[in-house]
Amino acid sequence: MSDSLQRLAENVRAFIEKRDWAKYHNPKDIAIALSIEASELLEIFQWRKAEREISDEDLQKIRLETADVVIFALSMANACRFDLEKAVLEKISINEGKYPVSKSKGLFD
Repeated sequence: MSDSLQRLAENVRAFIEKRDWAKYHNPKDIAIALSIEASELLEIFQWRKAEREISDEDLQKIRLETADVVIFALSMANACRFDLEKAVLEKISINEGKYPVSKSKGLFD
């Protein structure tokens, strides 16, 4: 794992440990929390036109909700003891096979 991602994972782990929350951070509950945080991010865009400009206030909300999603993704990696960076790179590789540029580029234009 890269140094910066490792530091983030350690910061998340330390935050949880200092509050004695590890008992609540099992994979099931983390998955639920991750889904809730992703829904909170989605809520920012509910009922708005896609081409609408993002205000500074909305950008702040987007930043913080995206951070919550990443925090819970790191929590899942910590709880299940896997390297999130390696998982992301593996998934990109799988997606490259499933969606080659020759069959994907310009598909939705």
